[in-house]
Amino acid sequence: MERAILVGCELPKVSEEHFYYSMLELGNLAKTAQADVVGEVTQKRERIHPATFLGSGKLMEIAAFVEEMDVDVVLFNSELSATQVRNIAKVIDARILDRTQLILDIFAMRAKTREGKLQVALAQYQYLLPRLSGQGISLSRLGGGIGTRGPGETKLEMDRRHIRQKMVDIKKQLDVVVKHRERMTARRNDQDIFRFGLIGYTNAGKSTLFNRLSDAKTLEEDQLFATLDPTTRKLGFTQGYTALLTDTVGFIQDLPTTVVAAFRSTLEETANVDVLLHVVDCSNPDYVQHEQTVLGLLAELEMQHIPILTIYNKADKQLPYFIPTQPNYVQISALEPSSQAILKEHMLWEIKQIWQPYIVTIPVSDGHALYQYKQKTVVIEETFDEETESYQLKGYQARKETRK
Repeated sequence: MERAILVGCELPKVSEEHFYYSMLELGNLAKTAQADVVGEVTQKRERIHPATFLGSGKLMEIAAFVEEMDVDVVLFNSELSATQVRNIAKVIDARILDRTQLILDIFAMRAKTREGKLQVALAQYQYLLPRLSGQGISLSRLGGGIGTRGPGETKLEMDRRHIRQKMVDIKKQLDVVVKHRERMTARRNDQDIFRFGLIGYTNAGKSTLFNRLSDAKTLEEDQLFATLDPTTRKLGFTQGYTALLTDTVGFIQDLPTTVVAAFRSTLEETANVDVLLHVVDCSNPDYVQHEQTVLGLLAELEMQHIPILTIYNKADKQLPYFIPTQPNYVQISALEPSSQAILKEHMLWEIKQIWQPYIVTIPVSDGHALYQYKQKTVVIEETFDEETESYQLKGYQARKETRK
């Protein structure tokens, strides 16, 4: 494990509490990336130093700490510019990484599907392109022979051209994957299947809930970004109806714009659902900020119009001062078996709010129609009339006009 120290700059516009939890989260990100955190250095400033991020005295202090503790990497709790990285590296003899690079590194570890790997590569290239810095004339293709006179093409220009070409190639491959998912989505729409999407702050317990509800085998870990690739599974209810449930990548505060842009196609898988299940860890002291981060990103992704059921998870460990902040919510612990039934009742209620009620009479001879109704609609009441030898079903079915 690489030895790392955390570095943060506390600005006047940020509360002490928010800054504390932000640094705590940086430490958790470092541990997820398999780093051994050996120290933390912070500084209060009126504004970020444009050239070195922190003051020169604080950088010297970090340099001494790095040498004394044999530190391999210094992790900054903000996004650094190329100039800042270059200037910091002149003082500190260790690798300099910012928060964005750390998140992208974890994403690269977690990506399993072809699409996930492509999206991570695209985000890394988008981050790297404006940060490429050449070393002047020494990198030019200049020599003393024929055909080598003139400015030539600098290594910096070659690198930029190479990266731009890579990005074009990746985008073409992603387009193919996205079109395939769109065909899958169109097929699901034709089947009138109700869709739920799990969203929430990273490590809120989405994958644990997903596994308990759908008998899936998604990775469950007490780490940030345990799930990166979206997974969709069938979700059965006691009445016989089957819906779809999608698990997605967790959100995080200050999620880099390059990451949001690269993962837009993945997150759009969740945009095509009927109800969002927003999982919140009610044992986390910073749960309100986590809620606001997720709701802010939903607005950025133009998904705020989708109905939301908030699931306050980890109720067995909830904070003594916890107060629900969302009007439509349920409080459970994903690890308790009884929670599944409670949550499914709330999910059925959500279906009934969106789908339309129906009453239908089916003759006993039409077993296929009876089977179809039980599979594709929510049947809440079933009676058999002996005189007419028919079944009367009451329930809820998809509103045809809302399907695209």
